[in-house]
Amino acid sequence: MEAYKKEFIDFMVESKVLKFGDFTLKSGRKSPFFMNAGAYVTGSQLKRLGEYYAKAIHDNYGDDFDVLFGPAYKGIPISVVTAIAYSELYGKEVRYCSDRKEEKDHGADKGSFLGSKLQDGDRVIMIEDVTTSGKSMEETVPKVKGAANVEILGLMVSLNRMEVGMDGKKSALDEIKEKYGFEARAIVSMADVVECLHNQPVGGEVLIDDAMKASIDAYYEQYGVK
Repeated sequence: MEAYKKEFIDFMVESKVLKFGDFTLKSGRKSPFFMNAGAYVTGSQLKRLGEYYAKAIHDNYGDDFDVLFGPAYKGIPISVVTAIAYSELYGKEVRYCSDRKEEKDHGADKGSFLGSKLQDGDRVIMIEDVTTSGKSMEETVPKVKGAANVEILGLMVSLNRMEVGMDGKKSALDEIKEKYGFEARAIVSMADVVECLHNQPVGGEVLIDDAMKASIDAYYEQYGVK
């Protein structure tokens, strides 16, 4: 495992973004773990977050792209800090763009998007915090494709939850590739998380002890990709 991936797992835990316990997800599933990217709130946290995304995008997709698109709401700050980090780490200027939940009907920037206007020929990387079912792409992909003649190269998320998507058979990330034709990757997977944290202390606390690992294993028996 690349060093930055282990660092990212520790970073999620230290930032209280990745938690373990008993959670009810938006999908209705009962999960022993939960990730909330909204818990990145300080300047130093956001700077590091952008750097991890930039490194993962660079490793998975290279430099031949023009725009980072972050769907509202959580994707907005992630796309901004990743664009900054990409410039600092790799010397490449990429634009950011996000959609609005409600269209703005006044001012010089009225319309459905924030940031850079999408242009014909743009090569786009989508950015999200996490995708459990892939449902968010149903709204976002038509918006992006409808704005200009762009090519979506891929999606990058923080965490691959490694569970079945809406069809109940394939993972959400595999469903996205099958349905929309572009790759969907993650900085780390839950398998990486368990490998790093099982019976290993972070900040003096063991978050995945044998009992928690058993809960995670049971969750994947029910919802994991077979």
